Amino acid sequence: MSVSDSRLADAGGWLGDLLEHQQLTIATAESCTGGWVAKVLTDRAGSSAYVHGGLVTYSNEAKHDLLGVTEQSLREHGAVSEAVVREMVAGCLAVTRVDVAVAISGVAGPGGGSEDKPVGTVWFAWGRSASDTEAVCQHFPGDREAVRREAVLFALLGLRRYLDES
Repeated sequence: MSVSDSRLADAGGWLGDLLEHQQLTIATAESCTGGWVAKVLTDRAGSSAYVHGGLVTYSNEAKHDLLGVTEQSLREHGAVSEAVVREMVAGCLAVTRVDVAVAISGVAGPGGGSEDKPVGTVWFAWGRSASDTEAVCQHFPGDREAVRREAVLFALLGLRRYLDES
């Protein structure tokens, strides 16, 4: 079953409350979710108090040009990898000068998957600095819409957990 709009709105609201309470600013660096995390965060009135912006870096060139992801990481690990999402967080923090950043890169489908990175593979990273970045890989079932919805929810909830624990 696909994640509902109301579930996404609730998760975005909870994260927004936490960001406001901790007086933190956030920016997103998104690939397969196409800015959806930023969209959910900015659906809430007053979100400009904590949302600085979002970068949709769908192509490898955009990841490199806008976020400084190294060509070596893209070549050796591929866009859907721990190395790349970690570099996306570092680049997002540097470009936007926010307190915390989240990065997402994955294979939403229906094509583009491989044996080692099948459709539904999504890498996430969030952090306050390059040295304080957490990364995790998830595999989501379903079609493109379902994978993207699950990825947005996972990013919101994962970032909330990260901020609660730090």
